[in-house]
Amino acid sequence: MTEIERKFLVKYLPDLNQYKSKRIVQGFLNSDPERTVRVRLMGEKAFLTIKGIGNSSGVSRFEWEREIDSNDAADLLKIAEPGVIAKTRFFIPNGNHTIELDVFEDDNAGLIIAEIELQNENEQFIKPDWMSSEVTGDKRYYNSALAKNPWKGWHGLE
Repeated sequence: MTEIERKFLVKYLPDLNQYKSKRIVQGFLNSDPERTVRVRLMGEKAFLTIKGIGNSSGVSRFEWEREIDSNDAADLLKIAEPGVIAKTRFFIPNGNHTIELDVFEDDNAGLIIAEIELQNENEQFIKPDWMSSEVTGDKRYYNSALAKNPWKGWHGLE
C-alpha cells in the first residue's frame, strides 16, 4: 500500500478539548530510510509498521501495517533502537479528511506536527490557519529521525 501524507508545523493549538485523542509510544527496530520498522502502542492497540523510502517529494511511500498483541509490542519496544517517541495524537475532522495533530513529549516536547493523509498527491484539502510551514519530505521531522536526533537539540539552530 502507498501512504500519501503531508506534514505541517503548527503555529498555535486549536481548542483540542473537543477532539478524540490517543497516547502513542513508539520505537524503531530498524530506522534505515529504505525500510523503517516501527512498533507502536496506540491507546489499547499495538501495531507493527514497515515503511519504505519516500519519493522525491517525500509525499508518497510504501507502508505495510498490521495490528499485533500489545504485550508483544511492549516486548519489542525493549529491543528497539535508542530513542522512544512519546506523543498524544488528536484526530481533527477537516472536510473529507482527518488531520492527525501530534503533540510530542520528552526530548521532543514543544514540537507539534499536523499530518493529513490524501488519496493522491495533488488532492486538495482545507488548510486550517493554525497549520504553518510544510515539512513534508524534511527528514528531520520523520519520527525515526526525531528518535535519534530530538527536536530540542536542533530546532533553534536554523
